Amino acid sequence: MLDLFSGLDTHVVITLVLSLGFVLAFEFINGFHDTANAVATVIYTQSMKPRLAVFYSGVCNFLGVMSGGLAVAYAIVHLLPVDLLISVNTSRGMAMVFALLAAAILWNLGTWYLGLPASSSHTLIGAILGVGVANSLINHTALSHGVNWGKAIDVGASLLVSPVVGAVTAGLIVILLRRYRPHSNVHKTPYQRQQVEGRKHPPFWTRFMLIVSAMGVSFAHGSNDGQKGVGLIMLVLIGIVPAKFVLNLDSTPYQLDRTRDAAVHLQQFYQRHEMELSKIMVKTNGTSQYECHPQQTVATAGQLIKLMGDSTDYHHLSASQRWDVRTQLLCLDDAAKNAAALPNLSSDEKQLLSNLRKDLTTTTEYAPTWVIVAVALSLGIGTMIGWRRVVKTVGEGIGKKDMTYAQGVAAQTTAAVSIGLASWFGFPVSTTHVLSSGVAGTMVADKAGLQMSTVRSIALAWLFTLPAAMLLAGGMYYLAAQWF
Repeated sequence: MLDLFSGLDTHVVITLVLSLGFVLAFEFINGFHDTANAVATVIYTQSMKPRLAVFYSGVCNFLGVMSGGLAVAYAIVHLLPVDLLISVNTSRGMAMVFALLAAAILWNLGTWYLGLPASSSHTLIGAILGVGVANSLINHTALSHGVNWGKAIDVGASLLVSPVVGAVTAGLIVILLRRYRPHSNVHKTPYQRQQVEGRKHPPFWTRFMLIVSAMGVSFAHGSNDGQKGVGLIMLVLIGIVPAKFVLNLDSTPYQLDRTRDAAVHLQQFYQRHEMELSKIMVKTNGTSQYECHPQQTVATAGQLIKLMGDSTDYHHLSASQRWDVRTQLLCLDDAAKNAAALPNLSSDEKQLLSNLRKDLTTTTEYAPTWVIVAVALSLGIGTMIGWRRVVKTVGEGIGKKDMTYAQGVAAQTTAAVSIGLASWFGFPVSTTHVLSSGVAGTMVADKAGLQMSTVRSIALAWLFTLPAAMLLAGGMYYLAAQWF
């Protein structure tokens, strides 16, 4: 990180500092915006004191980011079409990054102020979709090319299905506890525990499970939401100091060999299936360097192989050559994805294309350790403040009756496991909605009823977050683009 600013002009340094600060501010806000969802039940049930709970939640968020990998980070980044990704080093590209971050921050702050458990994931994804649509309007291209709709559908499905899974699973856990442990103290509320037994804290094992599951939610939240900040920082770095970050300059000779081999095999695949591919490839007439040309995939692979040569690292390439290599790799990855749509492909050929995509992106989809640490610190520190507004909503506002210990354990355990699995498979999900829906599911299972006014507010926030973020980000990007 120490050489990040070396050799840069003053105005570039200022732009870089502001840009990085903007992303870290988003993650800081994400931290305190989503904190209550991770610690609401453990605080509400008096299993831990608030300050201690949010401290350990912050630590677990930090550890989650550090160990979360990059699958979700680049799932978010690739919501943008490849044409936008290869033009991020332009002024319009930077306007895009600022617009989507500003929109996400404004909406997050607004919903946090109102105490609504809105989703930072929804907000960010909506902002990305907004700038993609605005870019299509600016360039007078079809909306189908403005956003990677295939990836958007996958992400949308994960955001839609995860709350349903959370509600059903948490509800089933409560039903099972009611059936096999009907007289347990786990079914009492904190108020009942204190009034009837005169004890402030839950029973030992119940308290243990509440604390463990709460920290599990925090860890899972970090592993999923933290990656989104990592992806955004990489967009900023690639846009402002491309020579240092368009490619992983610490790539091993083995990784470069895999990349070269993937280009050769994709070239051969396209030559073997030339007739079939010609029917599904979108013809492009432009000559822009910020546009992929699917019909030229064989030539693009040849250019990449020639440019890389027999080198064992990327340091020998000039700044412009590094950008060319990145562009060619992204276009070839897109070509491999499109080739997978061919009818009558064998399972072996589909697996080949999947493996080629991994090898083609192995040196472009990365993040330096300092980027991950910076995001982890921002999210972890942000987690330690701002929890009060949402804790009461989750603990008392969703159901008509106060939350029981069993409901808290069920909702948190379900959230921790489902979010952790989503991070493992690279699906961005909403911690807010998974946990809130889990609480609602336990209330229904316990026949406690739901406070429809609160549920309605959460549902409206869920419904309007995506279009609101799209309008905010798209509008700001459209206005900013007029200046460039």
